[in-house]
Amino acid sequence: MLPLSLQLAICALTGVAVMQLCRHGGAAGNATGWWIASALYLAGSGAVLMLMRRFYPHSRIGGCNAVTLLRAALVAALLPPLAAGEAAGLTVAVIGGAALALDGVDGWLARRSGLASGFGARFDMEVDASLALILSLHILSGTKVGAEILLLGLTRYVFVAAGVVWPALTAPLPPRFRRKLICVVQLATLVLLQLPALPADLTIWLARLTGAALLWSFAVDIRWLWRHA
Repeated sequence: MLPLSLQLAICALTGVAVMQLCRHGGAAGNATGWWIASALYLAGSGAVLMLMRRFYPHSRIGGCNAVTLLRAALVAALLPPLAAGEAAGLTVAVIGGAALALDGVDGWLARRSGLASGFGARFDMEVDASLALILSLHILSGTKVGAEILLLGLTRYVFVAAGVVWPALTAPLPPRFRRKLICVVQLATLVLLQLPALPADLTIWLARLTGAALLWSFAVDIRWLWRHA
């Protein structure tokens, strides 16, 4: 079996190739922006390798983590259009939609191959959070939706930061279908709002309703953590 570092390197280089496919498939951005995005993705992959060596209990990456790395590459491919001032639009929606469509595939592969782990679940969650943040920035920059869209992109990070002040928030939460459903609705809404054909009023109300659902979900979890602290 190949060493873990070589397995991850192959997956990371595949991710860079996917980013180039996005670029040549119509995603905006200049050459410098794509080089920087690729470098950030490779640096992130290096960080994943270091964390895997400490917290990942298996000797092979498997298709599950390979898919999560691919999703991370798609997230990174959303950065050059944003930096170039060509936010939102159909191409961004397609790339974001592909990243969303692969969500859940990694978990299914992990369970099927016996490679499920706490590390893999956390890795998938952080890719979801970064996808939500970058898509919300695209909407803020490229549509008529206001700063309230950042609620869909920043809530997870505010929750994590609050855990530094109130350590009870860092306790593990019991699995809940409600949490997974709200995450899918959140990301699907962010993908949908990239489309320029949507009426402005509809996009604003979709953003607000999804934001309210997300806040409710976090409130339920915070209440549970407070009661079990």
